[in-house]
Amino acid sequence: MKKVSPTKSGRLARKLRTIRLGLGLSQSQILQRLGFSSHLFRSNISQYERGDRVPSPPVLLEYSRLANVDLAVLIDDDLDLPKEIPSQRKSEAIRRSSHKRKKR
Repeated sequence: MKKVSPTKSGRLARKLRTIRLGLGLSQSQILQRLGFSSHLFRSNISQYERGDRVPSPPVLLEYSRLANVDLAVLIDDDLDLPKEIPSQRKSEAIRRSSHKRKKR
């Protein structure tokens, strides 16, 4: 069985895709909205959404700003995105997931 890197999260990938779709944007359009179109390509967005690549901290910060959620919501697998993207209020975005945290 293939081990998953502790720095890669399938949940993060799903959250990034959910944000893009919640905003009604294509991969090219979100790249423009993130403000990194001169540094990244649409293929980077695709890699992030498939979980093949982890975005840099500045890219994650911009995703959180677009979605109006705290950055912790994106990077913590135990936190869920709000039902509505962009979130009406940033504080509404932090909700505990129903799944149990794995012991290390």
